[in-house]
Amino acid sequence: MKVTAICIGQAGKLPGKSAKTGIRKAEVTAAVLVDRHGLVGDSICNRKHHGGPDQAVYGLGSVDLSAWEAELGMTLPPGTFGENLIIEGVDSRSIRVGDRFETAEVLLEVTATRTPCSTLSERMGDPHFARRFNAVARPGFYCRVLRQGLLQAGDAVTCQPFAGPSVTMPELLHLRPGRLSDEDRSRYLSLPIGERLRALIAG
Repeated sequence: MKVTAICIGQAGKLPGKSAKTGIRKAEVTAAVLVDRHGLVGDSICNRKHHGGPDQAVYGLGSVDLSAWEAELGMTLPPGTFGENLIIEGVDSRSIRVGDRFETAEVLLEVTATRTPCSTLSERMGDPHFARRFNAVARPGFYCRVLRQGLLQAGDAVTCQPFAGPSVTMPELLHLRPGRLSDEDRSRYLSLPIGERLRALIAG
């Protein structure tokens, strides 16, 4: 596996909206420093719901991007969904909480999945896109940064599968915290899951 694209974005407004967003990201060719808050130079505007150490980097697999291109019938440049990196050969439907991606310098740990919102729908020019995103269930994955360093397109990547309970990204995408059994609640809380989601699960 390797990093096929790295994307960062600047704060800007979507058509007809007053609030700024960093969802419009573009591919960069130079190496980017990744610290505990994400890719240096990348804009995150709504920090109540986005960013932070547990959602520092948003990734997609090349399998996801190809599937979305087939679904939408168009070519999608890297960064279309606001992703920071694309990893060759990865299908986010099989990625689990706790899986780790490692390059020569950077170590990432999967903590959560993308939950689509109105900003994504606005970005795609389709008011119903968030619902479609849920149905397709190729949501990508958020990571915390366990080891900081430089990241560049072409970097080799290894995946270290999580040894604990298996919770995939589609499972998280369709999670209803208020309907969990005590057993499932304990299972989720035993994972290195993001703090926003942990708080919802804990109740």
